[in-house]
Amino acid sequence: MKTKRIMLAAAAAAACGCTGADKAPEKPNIIYLMFDDLGYGDLGCYGQTKIETPNIDALASHGILFTDMYSAAPLSAPSRCCIMTGRHMGHSQIRNNQEHFEPTDGRGWNTLFLDDTMEGQLPMLADTPTIAKMMQDAGYKTAMVGKWGLGFPDSDSTPNKMGFDYFYGFNCQALAHCYYPTHLWENGTKIATGNETVMQGEPLPEGLDPMDPASYDRYGGKYYSCDLMYDKLEKFITDNASGPFFAMWTTTVPHSAVQAPKDEVMHYVDKLGDEEPITDGGMYLPSRYPHATYAAMVTHIDTQVGKLVAKLKELGVWDNTIFIVTSDNGPAHNGNSPMEYFQSGGPFSCAAGWGKSSLHEGGIRMPFVVAWGDRLKGTKSSHIGYFADLMPTFADLAGVEAPENDGISFAPILKGEKGQQEHEYLYWEFPGAKGWVAVRIGEWKGLLQKANKGNQNMELYNIVSDPRETTDLASEHPEIVKRMWEVVRDSHEAPVYDIEKFKTKINYPAITE
Repeated sequence: MKTKRIMLAAAAAAACGCTGADKAPEKPNIIYLMFDDLGYGDLGCYGQTKIETPNIDALASHGILFTDMYSAAPLSAPSRCCIMTGRHMGHSQIRNNQEHFEPTDGRGWNTLFLDDTMEGQLPMLADTPTIAKMMQDAGYKTAMVGKWGLGFPDSDSTPNKMGFDYFYGFNCQALAHCYYPTHLWENGTKIATGNETVMQGEPLPEGLDPMDPASYDRYGGKYYSCDLMYDKLEKFITDNASGPFFAMWTTTVPHSAVQAPKDEVMHYVDKLGDEEPITDGGMYLPSRYPHATYAAMVTHIDTQVGKLVAKLKELGVWDNTIFIVTSDNGPAHNGNSPMEYFQSGGPFSCAAGWGKSSLHEGGIRMPFVVAWGDRLKGTKSSHIGYFADLMPTFADLAGVEAPENDGISFAPILKGEKGQQEHEYLYWEFPGAKGWVAVRIGEWKGLLQKANKGNQNMELYNIVSDPRETTDLASEHPEIVKRMWEVVRDSHEAPVYDIEKFKTKINYPAITE
């Protein structure tokens, strides 16, 4: 493939009369910052008023703020698999979260905090074409810093085997639930952090004062993972400033459990006021100030965004670096994630069952900000797209051919060119939470809930006039519902892993026959 591309490039150069002395267009560096469970409404540029995100807001003010960009899935691993492969959930290898181990002590994934030799998730297949391998072929140095969650340490699906020259962070998304981990991975080596083991899923011990912040010190540590990872990210970019480089910064913020440096938490306690503690964090951790800590976590990463922009400018590569900020899926609903307090869904409902793990807008409509130095001048785009589009977009920007994918490049929007192609439809399915299917066609969204229970009643919403999905119009527009079912029929195929957690059981009604 590389040889073919070189020959094609040489032929193109000859056809246009270019010579070896002509300078080829400079390939842009790409930094892809993906939050974990950040809601559409958690950033100031999308309407948040309680959480401070001045640096990301600044990117939006002179970049492009996308209003209709979607995740590929409402959960971590399948969303990340789509980014890596460019395949939507009807074609994806990974369609749900699935640990590669089987716990036997009744503690579920908390077993990992006692025995980390079982860490990791179900892997992608060996030799899967990925966005990182594509960027390597295009001459980029590639790195992922943050959370992986698409394999286990000894599998064929680790970051280094899937196209990243450098990796530092969490191999296992379950172990990423602690922000003071005992270890992280640097490429294929487990690196001790110096932190002690912090067990999840246990309430505050009796005898400790729940109103005393010191009672919660037992859940912290000395080395905050976000800072350990940021330092490695900045070093990779500094070392590869001659470019081009492609860096995926997959922060674990603000996924539960909520933890942040004390002084940053107290800033928000002063701002938001005192609050009731969470003494039983369910499967996560107790917290004295859950609201303040959630806000502090988001602002912590925003501060690092500001530092990284300053570093890019210092290195002289700011103007040729594309900086993307988004989230893997919508906000979670648990004691550690106060999504309703912050109205994390923005214009979309963020009640239980309407965010993460659902195909409602709050579960899959993402904040999506793109800055490219000072070139984009601060605009909004209502272009409808999703994570499958990243692979063809980056291929266009890098000047290479993308592997087979389900996306459409939005590079013309970034380049200010006319003729941006639009999706005929977007498709989602999710086998969790009793099974979900969704289709978006223009202003219309079809939604099927409880698919795995045999439900065939597709709901229909005008997602422009009714973004909170309150009025089902299916009975008024049977012809649109029929088209939705045709898309479902054409988009779904059996998963490569024959396991129940990956199967969306779709029963097609007679309307498609």
